[in-house]
Amino acid sequence: MGATVNIVTTKPLNDPGMKATFGVKGVIDQSSDEGDSITPEFSGLYSNTFADDTFGVALSGSYQERQSGNAQANVGGWRTFPGNINGYDWGGGNADWGGLIPDGENAYQNYPATTDVYSVPQSLGYAFHEVKRVRTNGQLTLQYQPNDALRTTLDYTYAKNEVNDRYNDVSAWFNFGPSTGVFSDGPVVAPLVYSEAFGAPGDLAMGAGNYSTVNENKSLGFNAAYKVNDNLKLELDVHDSSATSSPDSPYGSNNTMGTATWVRAVTTAYFDTPLPVLEITYPDGFNGIQAADMRITGSSFRNSQMRSDVSQYQLKGNYAFDEGIVTSIDFGVGNVEVKNRSAFSNVQQDNWGGLGDAGDIPLDAFTLDTISDKFDVAGANAPGMLEEFFRWDFDQLRAIADSTYGALGSVGDCGTSFCASSNMTTDRRTTEDSTSAYVQVNMEGEAGDMMWNLSAGLRYEQTDVVSRALVPTYSNIAWAGDNEFNLVATGDQEFTELKGDYSNLLPSIDFSIDLTDDMKLRASYSKTIARPSYSAIQGGQTINSLVRIDGGTGARGNPGLKPLESNNFDVSFEWYYAEGSYLSAGYFRKDTSNWIGYTTVEEQTFSLPHPAQGSRYAEAVANGAVGNTEIRQYIIDNYPETVDANGFILGVAGDDAVATFDITVPVNSDDYVIDGWELAVQHIFGDTGFGVIANMTVVDSDAAYDNTSRGEQFAVLGLSDSANLIGFYDKDGIQVRLAYNTRDTFLASTVNALGLQNPIAVGDYAQWDMNASYEYSENLSFFIEGINLTDEYVRSHERNSLQLNNLTQTGRRFNIGARYTF
Repeated sequence: MGATVNIVTTKPLNDPGMKATFGVKGVIDQSSDEGDSITPEFSGLYSNTFADDTFGVALSGSYQERQSGNAQANVGGWRTFPGNINGYDWGGGNADWGGLIPDGENAYQNYPATTDVYSVPQSLGYAFHEVKRVRTNGQLTLQYQPNDALRTTLDYTYAKNEVNDRYNDVSAWFNFGPSTGVFSDGPVVAPLVYSEAFGAPGDLAMGAGNYSTVNENKSLGFNAAYKVNDNLKLELDVHDSSATSSPDSPYGSNNTMGTATWVRAVTTAYFDTPLPVLEITYPDGFNGIQAADMRITGSSFRNSQMRSDVSQYQLKGNYAFDEGIVTSIDFGVGNVEVKNRSAFSNVQQDNWGGLGDAGDIPLDAFTLDTISDKFDVAGANAPGMLEEFFRWDFDQLRAIADSTYGALGSVGDCGTSFCASSNMTTDRRTTEDSTSAYVQVNMEGEAGDMMWNLSAGLRYEQTDVVSRALVPTYSNIAWAGDNEFNLVATGDQEFTELKGDYSNLLPSIDFSIDLTDDMKLRASYSKTIARPSYSAIQGGQTINSLVRIDGGTGARGNPGLKPLESNNFDVSFEWYYAEGSYLSAGYFRKDTSNWIGYTTVEEQTFSLPHPAQGSRYAEAVANGAVGNTEIRQYIIDNYPETVDANGFILGVAGDDAVATFDITVPVNSDDYVIDGWELAVQHIFGDTGFGVIANMTVVDSDAAYDNTSRGEQFAVLGLSDSANLIGFYDKDGIQVRLAYNTRDTFLASTVNALGLQNPIAVGDYAQWDMNASYEYSENLSFFIEGINLTDEYVRSHERNSLQLNNLTQTGRRFNIGARYTF
């Protein structure tokens, strides 16, 4: 844990003379339903030396266009409750918003026991993305060696990635009213079937987005290697680089626009298949969705800009001894300054209850499409599956909304609420400055007939962190729809500054011994660190603009976080039993501390009154209003002075309760032990050209997530067993490889999409890949590659595997090409 990536560029003086190669590749991506059937990729390299091989130039570059797509199923997070909590027994103290409310007698089958935990879904929907990407890379290396003692290298690397994502989706939101359902067995209960009926038809939402980003990396490096004498070598590295990510569209780096038709009489979700099934029962007299009934709803246009600057130097040396058990000493000092900045703005209007009137949009703007044919997953062809939704062109409807509805609160650079703003309302800046020094002693000797090597080192690091943040402030909460509450911004921002620091002393020792000519034993100990992520240490608190009836969510960073520390113990055995064949087995143990987890704290941020938590709401209920639609209408009719120009109900300070926000904060957690085994074998079958490679990693930890507990937990992310099996043929210019890769379920997060303390786990995954090449001549070769041959999908879930978080199917991809070497 904890590593440094050393990027090595092409060095022309290492291989003097003229060298050149050029490759062309065609990419066939079966995940895309649009665009070209094959997209190009070109790459080339030129290297040459001059002036008696004292000066060298290397130039390489690549260009790639790719069109891909994916089909997704999403649940917008699960809400989890103890088995004794429902949604109606408020007087008995056994109710919470989102808890189960039975829709009549015998509404539920296999109802959760009081000792169980159960979860209910927030929403269910499907999304279909089309992605276009253009990637450009280039690298220039200059080398000069005036004499045998000094070699200098100057290199520049450039990378650019342009991505456009267009999508359409369809979804249904659950309001946690009276419901029916069928539940799994405990103790972690999930619905097999969950259904809600609506007194008035609910909205079937159909959204779309069209956004683009451009990412650029620029890196300049200089190296001077100087041989002082036969024993002492010195090397200086200086490096400066930047990475930026910015919008590449006037509509922002991310956006969404909603449309809807109000046709949901009953909404039912089936979770008993890998792909959940959304079934919509239309009201009497409806035969299907109609373009004439569609209305534009809410929208969001987000601009996000990020920049990272890295400046570093390192002076290192090696002193070699002529004799003795100590062969050499490595030493060095260095400094790294990393500056990260992220800024964003969001132009959002929350008219999720609908804008204008049905008929505002031309009927030909909508194209009826189907869902089940987009997936090759069990559940896609279920009898009740929703079989229709409208696709529409984002640019066309954005233009209609822009001219028809104009400014609806916050506005973007175009002067309306339907474009992004370059006025960044949140701006986070973090600087990490790390100074280090190290020394390592290298030794070798013999124990009988066995050669051994030993390296022992010590590294010291001091890091200072400064984080400044500009965040928006808010004055109220507006009740915009049945279950939609949005924050009312003041237009002002606040700047804060937080600091942190830490230092570490990191020892290491590596030992190896040749037991025989073909057997080696290795053992090592080291202490390493892994720094907190940039997002974890950035300052400033932000709260999400959409609030629910029970409050809101938000997040803030923690610049005072300490790095993860790990004491690592490794031992391995290697047996090279034949030419090209070997067997290895290794055991590892990591005693870790300062894991970074997330805790949730309740805060009444900005003291905002919640319009559904006061006397007006209680009065409406007392006068017979049932459900949020009737309650909202009662307040609008009887308290018009608390309604704004958009028809939104505002909170009343002093009468409505102050909203509570669940703020997610990163913290250093407990100590954990991780251990496991790594096994590998490679066998060559004589001179047949056939061979096999297999490896497996088995890992265990005492920090597993307890799905039966609703309390805050810290668990190690990303741990799972994995294995790879590769069969290959390599002879007479022909190479063929067939690979099977598998990984068990692993924990990806302890916080879900709703900001709640619910785990997200990525399920078991296995994939087949293939590649083959033919060396036609000494200069020309051809190749073909196949990725995800069996069209597997990635599926994540929460506490129970029935609780889908996301399912993404990307399809197969094939590459075919040729390479010529001069």
